[in-house]
Order: sequence, then structure tokens, then C-alpha cells
Amino acid sequence: MKIEFIRKLVEIVEQSNIGEIEISRFGTRIRISKNGSRVVQSTPVQVVEKEAPPPVKETESKVEEKKEEKRPSNLVSIKAPLVGTFYRAPAPDAPPFVEVGDIVKPGQIVCIIEAMKVMNEIKSEVSGRIVEILVKNEEPVEYGQELFLIEPV
Repeated sequence: MKIEFIRKLVEIVEQSNIGEIEISRFGTRIRISKNGSRVVQSTPVQVVEKEAPPPVKETESKVEEKKEEKRPSNLVSIKAPLVGTFYRAPAPDAPPFVEVGDIVKPGQIVCIIEAMKVMNEIKSEVSGRIVEILVKNEEPVEYGQELFLIEPV
């Protein structure tokens, strides 16, 4: 579903007496509710080995270049499949999904990205050890931004 379609649905629910709406389209199901319950939508993550980062400011790009120079070439990154807010845990009082040093398997949830009050579970597509978590909890993330570095096992 296109993001504009979802935004329009959210506007309709907010501006009407509708308490909840559920739409199933193109194999994706979305439920929007005013009662504050969380909606979870699973989103597969593309794992891409070392890809050129999106354009950034000059000072930021120099810092990124220094980080990448020191990075071993065997590391694989998990990137954000959408724009939103990064959460390391399923709830504020819950333990994080993963920590540095943890071994992950394909299909294992590593974080959540919230976009328009929809909680999207981000899953690993590779087996490996978490080497670095590149984003702090509750930080906004951009599409394609690296979230984790994994050493394949």
C-alpha cells in the first residue's frame, strides 16, 4: 500500500466518529484504531552488503568515511526499510530485542520501526553476531539507514 493512502485513512479516522478501520489490500493488512492499541505489521528487511550511503552533509560524510574505513569487509548491515522511529524493545519496560554480541537467526526480530502509529517488526535475514547497533533507541531513522552491523556465522 502506498503511504499516501495510509495517511488518508489515518486522517479519515481522526476526523470522524469511526473508532477503528481495517483494510486488506495487495496482501497487506492494516488496522487503524483510535483506542490507542498498537498495530504490528511485519516488514521483511533487505540485507545489503556495503552500499553507498545516501547523500549527507560534508562534515557528516567525513565522519562516515572514517567509520567505514575501519569496518571489516565481512560485516553485513541491516538497513531501515522505511522512515520512522527506531525502537530496540517491544515496550518501554521490556528488554531490547538484541544486544551487541547476540547471535541472530534469519527471521528473528531485531527492532521495531514505528511509522504513522504502525509498529513494523524488522527481522534479520542472515545468521550472525550483532557487532554494532548504529542507532539509539527512539531516534528517527531514514529509509536505507544502517541500523545494525552483523558478522555472518
